Amino acid sequence: MKISSKQGFNKDFNKEEKLKALTKLQYNVTQNRADEPPFHNEYWDNEEVGIYVDIVSGEPLFSSKDKYDARTGWPSFTKPLDPNNVVLNGGTEVRSRDADSFLGDVFKDGPQPTGLRFCVNSAAMEFIPKADLVKRGYGAYAAQFNKQKL
Repeated sequence: MKISSKQGFNKDFNKEEKLKALTKLQYNVTQNRADEPPFHNEYWDNEEVGIYVDIVSGEPLFSSKDKYDARTGWPSFTKPLDPNNVVLNGGTEVRSRDADSFLGDVFKDGPQPTGLRFCVNSAAMEFIPKADLVKRGYGAYAAQFNKQKL
């Protein structure tokens, strides 16, 4: 079964087909461990409410509730949305579990309570706004925003 960007996460996604649809930057980041330029990427200053998913597989990675401005020019998060979807290689490299996409790096200089900073490339992710979570297949994550002040 193939995944489309409107279906949400499906472990049976067709990675080969998804890789063909990526831009050159998205491919280089997710497959060749490249980094995009700081302050010149899509989500470094995004303040919308929602979740960030892997651009290849659609697996949920991070929540806007855990995003903060680390003043690095890349999106930074204190923790993954679902720790089972994120793999740490070598202690610092952050990858998605099912697509094995390179996402970025994790550092131990983040705010409490975790003390971690997941510094992630925008090109490795797609942002799903709160209003679109249900129709995009991520309805299970909508409840976390019900009590959040906007």
